[in-house]
Amino acid sequence: MHPNPAFRAENDIRSLEAAAAIGFAHIVVVTDQGPMVVHAPVTQAGSRLQFHVARGNRATAHLDGATVLVSVVGAHGYVSPNWYVDHTNQVPTWNYDAIEIDGVAHAIDDAALVEQLDALARFHEPRVNPDNPWSQDKMDETVFARMRGGIRGFEVAVTAIRGTTKLSQNKSPGDRIGIIAGLNACGNTDLAEAMA
Repeated sequence: MHPNPAFRAENDIRSLEAAAAIGFAHIVVVTDQGPMVVHAPVTQAGSRLQFHVARGNRATAHLDGATVLVSVVGAHGYVSPNWYVDHTNQVPTWNYDAIEIDGVAHAIDDAALVEQLDALARFHEPRVNPDNPWSQDKMDETVFARMRGGIRGFEVAVTAIRGTTKLSQNKSPGDRIGIIAGLNACGNTDLAEAMA
């Protein structure tokens, strides 16, 4: 988390909701073989996060009961010193929206895994396929069960949430206008929109 208090997100519930809305996380677990990271889709289940991972992932066997760090990154990008009003005494930086979540991961049963997959689809399908959203009823149950056999679901009991929203809040209005224009010009419209 960035040390500048101007960049801290103060609302843990909103940060958890934002993590689920972004929907993809890096989940770090320390094992006797060293640190490992899982890249996984996440959903919110009350005050917890749920995710699933391939059973063959090298970290899967280490997750149940482990303390994990869940890292979620939203809009982000490079900020050129040339975009500031006075760019002569500036250095490059990176703006970003990020959430770190500490917790303990526990394996979930098959019914909870099905609910996690359904929740993932309910949230994301309307955004990507509003006219014909996927749902599990489009699948043969035998095939669906076989595919679930290749993944394992987990739930993270959250112990701490730290949000960082570093969007040049510490810069002048003129600098922010210049950064937004620069981001739009180079195609990083997501970060420009987040700053606006």
